[in-house]
Amino acid sequence: MERLTDVTIEGISYHAKGNDSLLLSPMGCRAWLAETSGIFDLCHQRRIWALAAALKYDQRVESVILGVTNVLVVLREIPLNETDILEWLKQLWNASQATPIAGKEIIIPVTYGGEMATDLEDVCRHTGLSDREVVRRHYQGRYTVCAVGSAPGFGYLHGLDPALATPRKTVPSLNMLKGTVTIGGPQTGVSVLTGPNGWNAIGYADVEFFDPYRVPPALMVPGDTLRFVPEKIEL
Repeated sequence: MERLTDVTIEGISYHAKGNDSLLLSPMGCRAWLAETSGIFDLCHQRRIWALAAALKYDQRVESVILGVTNVLVVLREIPLNETDILEWLKQLWNASQATPIAGKEIIIPVTYGGEMATDLEDVCRHTGLSDREVVRRHYQGRYTVCAVGSAPGFGYLHGLDPALATPRKTVPSLNMLKGTVTIGGPQTGVSVLTGPNGWNAIGYADVEFFDPYRVPPALMVPGDTLRFVPEKIEL
């Protein structure tokens, strides 16, 4: 029998159903961050997608902003009864099923190694893999776009081989180039802006991930799948 925890409204509200729980954190007077306590996997992300879809067309909701295993819910008005809102969100979560999104496939040509791969040696050192094995495992992955944000067009990807997981750098690169292919913890990505970056550079992709004159402007949307294809390998 599943045991439900009590609800508290003290900055953070928590409701659990078995081991699969939803954490609700107030963000100002009319917004809540709803995040699953589960690990970063597609099952939890797909439940978040389902929750966001259920919220999107509700007249009480002004906007829904997807994140990695979380969603920000912004209401149109300050609620008179916060408890009712929390109960409503929890009921939607309990009714949500892990639902895939049928997105498009995106192919990203990559130059692995070379002068852009400034952290490939560190990734090899941490993982115990050779540079060729790091590259092989990276491009053989099939990645799902979970959310887009933090910078225009940047996609948070699920699907990195766990053997390649490498902690972010303690001292970020101050001027990592736009298009740099990186690994940060259990995720991989491509920088969409030139600037400070704490992820580990292993290659380069000459792809425009955001174009304000394109429809839609972002190359990726949640539910898309992405493949990295080696255009050149310089090891």
